[in-house]
Amino acid sequence: MIVTVASGKGGTGKTTFAVNLAYVLASQGESVRLLDCDVEEPNDHLFVKPVFSEQCDVTVPKPVWDAAACTGCGACAAACRYNALAVVKGKVLIFNELCHSCGVCSEVCPEQALHEQPVAIGKVRSAPGHQPLFFADGLLTIGESLAPNVVDAVKSHADPEAINLIDAAPGTACPVVKALTGADVAVLLTEPTPFGLNDLKLAVAMTLQMGIPTGIVINRSSGKDEIIADYAEAVGVPILGRIPFERRYAETYASGGILVEHHGELQAILLAIYENIQALPGTVLPPVPAIADFLADAALVPEPSQGSATGFREVTIISGKGGTGKTTVAAAFAALAKPVVLADNDVDAADLHLLLTPRVREAHPYVGGMRATIDPDTCIGCGECAAACHFGAIHLAGQGNALIPQTWQIDPFGCEGCGLCALVCPVDNIRNDPVVTGQWYVSATDWGPMAHARLGIAAENSGRLVTQVRNRAAELATEERRGRILGDGPPGTGCPVIASISGTDLVVIVTEPTVSGVHDLGRVLDLVAHFGVPARVIINKVDINAEQAARIGRIAGSRGSKVIGRIPFDPCVNDALVAGKTIVDYAPGPAAEAVRKAWEEMCAVLSGLADGSAPPPSGHGLAQEQSADEQ
Repeated sequence: MIVTVASGKGGTGKTTFAVNLAYVLASQGESVRLLDCDVEEPNDHLFVKPVFSEQCDVTVPKPVWDAAACTGCGACAAACRYNALAVVKGKVLIFNELCHSCGVCSEVCPEQALHEQPVAIGKVRSAPGHQPLFFADGLLTIGESLAPNVVDAVKSHADPEAINLIDAAPGTACPVVKALTGADVAVLLTEPTPFGLNDLKLAVAMTLQMGIPTGIVINRSSGKDEIIADYAEAVGVPILGRIPFERRYAETYASGGILVEHHGELQAILLAIYENIQALPGTVLPPVPAIADFLADAALVPEPSQGSATGFREVTIISGKGGTGKTTVAAAFAALAKPVVLADNDVDAADLHLLLTPRVREAHPYVGGMRATIDPDTCIGCGECAAACHFGAIHLAGQGNALIPQTWQIDPFGCEGCGLCALVCPVDNIRNDPVVTGQWYVSATDWGPMAHARLGIAAENSGRLVTQVRNRAAELATEERRGRILGDGPPGTGCPVIASISGTDLVVIVTEPTVSGVHDLGRVLDLVAHFGVPARVIINKVDINAEQAARIGRIAGSRGSKVIGRIPFDPCVNDALVAGKTIVDYAPGPAAEAVRKAWEEMCAVLSGLADGSAPPPSGHGLAQEQSADEQ
């Protein structure tokens, strides 16, 4: 069996569940393989603590330019659908971070001045001798965007004779789709909050659209789970089980412990959940639930007021992993910054609207790429398209016979829309049509105008949609003469994060004092340094592990950054989220006060950037304070 553990958002307990279920099943004598496919921020190894005995690079073909053969005609740049090439004064410039390794440029070059060579974009590590289970994970190289290729390489370690537990990335974009492809069951982790429900809806639509039997596990359950239970009943997706909310579980997690080794009551809960998982394959799937779009109603939106700024600064709030409180901090900063221009750059699992209740002024479809289709009536079955496709997205369809040969068809979940198949087809029967992959919006909020978007389920080109949101926010800041843009970025280190931070003035990283928080902070600090952006750090739930909090301070300092906020664990934060309010608007409390202080520190950093007194970002080597097991 292949069980993929996913979630609409990060921080729901997906990794904790996958690791502990693997250990419980292995303790029962089952053959278990745990495969960490969250390759942007893999965390399972921090708890499994394997000794890796095997490692291999993951390579993709990327173009190399032969200046002597090139005539500077520009055919390569014109054909590239990812803006990864440009021709300037007869020279071809290749932007590897945008390249999708599709092969189109070398195919169209009339002088064969571009050829492909393998380039490492990540690695896969495995510990076949680890007890009590086999473990492997993948690690995407900082600055690279082709996470699905690394995911595929990790999945090659699946064993058809074992129970394979795949820990997917959060969200609904292409790396998650790749992790889910071929799964017998999808288990979706959520929590009983408006954030959890919003993102669960996206994840359920994704897995059912892919035709995968799906079940829900509610984490941090307090017994008041109606918000999730009512939705699950309405869409016909079963709840597989509930894991109770206990601060002692969070403290064990923070120190890198296996929960079932310290809290024996969890073993029975996880075994009961697995029994329900086993009943899912072969069940009739419910229909794919619709996801409601935001609707524009400009008549209800007041005219925007004009500010007096002559330029603007852009601050982007990100996190190495989901669930650290990034959006909570962003919404609180919005309330403190009023008026401000807002940009929700987390287009894959946007949540900022849940706290800021936007009134939509504009709604626009987003055409994020092309989709190829093969006409089966004229396909001659030669297979040249499948042989050329760099993404393995073209497969034989039908049985075929002496009179009607097998034809080829394109998997819409695997197609990147590069157009290479149409270029190589000898009978010219492959169409490439523009496809709407999301919606983007301009809204009014009580704190200022907001640009935001929603990427379609399992859609590609989230980085381009992020860029669309940021560009519109910049236009709003100019039009309304606002001096600041506040962006809520996605978690991780992949393509959408790169699109969120490139060219921003300051990055604020929200993390937690846990082994995974420390690990992911190191990777995201490497990323922002790679793009030359100054960064500051806020530690959320700072008091759940003093040792890890101190390590975060040392790591930040060693990278030319510093901690500007320390937010304590405060039940009022969850109460505010349930009420749909920012923590500074909900009620006074220690968390709200800490956020106010962090805001003042951030404003001081921005003032330093303006007068040139702030330090530049550091280089992107791993900090000396970060030990080998955290890398």
